[in-house]
Amino acid sequence: MHVRWGIGACLAVGLSLAFTHGQEKRPEPIRPKDGLTKLFNGKDLTGVYTWLKDTHREDPRKVFTVADGLLHISGDGYGYIATDREYRDYHVTVEYRWGKRTDGGTTVRNSGILLHGVGPDGGAGGTWMSSIECQLAQGCVGDLIVIRGKDDNQQTIPVQLTSDTVLGPDQHPRWKQGGQSRVFTKGQLWWSLHDPDFKELLDTRGKHDVESPVGEWNRVECRCDGKRITVQVNGTTVNECYDTFPAAGKILLQSEGFELFVRKFELQPLRPYKE
Repeated sequence: MHVRWGIGACLAVGLSLAFTHGQEKRPEPIRPKDGLTKLFNGKDLTGVYTWLKDTHREDPRKVFTVADGLLHISGDGYGYIATDREYRDYHVTVEYRWGKRTDGGTTVRNSGILLHGVGPDGGAGGTWMSSIECQLAQGCVGDLIVIRGKDDNQQTIPVQLTSDTVLGPDQHPRWKQGGQSRVFTKGQLWWSLHDPDFKELLDTRGKHDVESPVGEWNRVECRCDGKRITVQVNGTTVNECYDTFPAAGKILLQSEGFELFVRKFELQPLRPYKE
């Protein structure tokens, strides 16, 4: 155990130096201490901004709107809403349900919560920020994905995570407490009970899915405690990683071709909180 964390600490220092070299000093990330922080206030987009791959900070198609206390993401375009500020050591909750619009294809409805977003908007493929994604795609809710992009100097931001894993019969790595430690510098860490026979077709379900049926609300919670991220879906812990880099940043909600309604997007401080 001491060896694992010792190596992780050394890696984190090296990664931090690599990322901050040549970068402008960023404001210190906020660590929530008291009460509830509503990232979406139910009225407007105060405290967040929009980004789309094709129109950047402009949203001429009204992909992101607010009505009847809900954030409506039409899915007409790839991009996200992002918090104005960066955060660390928090418990973020997102409650969402799918709308009717799809991208016209047959694959699963898809979106995500991007954690610890850093670097320029669109720095990852012109679309996302460098971040760790908590997947919201059907059958894969709670998967964790490493998204590496470029900084302002076109240097790769070294996003990574480590998790205890086991290989499923499909040879995809899944989170398993006490499993083999594996470092992810790219790719996807499947949630613990992902169905190896799951077919990624619109509105299908896996044998052990804990997400709600289409049209019903889901509650996804990500506890970001230092360099550790723990994911719960509708009250069930489905994934966990540690030794993450970065361990702070903006929080984003994706638009990825499918209509989504969000009623909660909020932060709580970690409990217990120690100064």
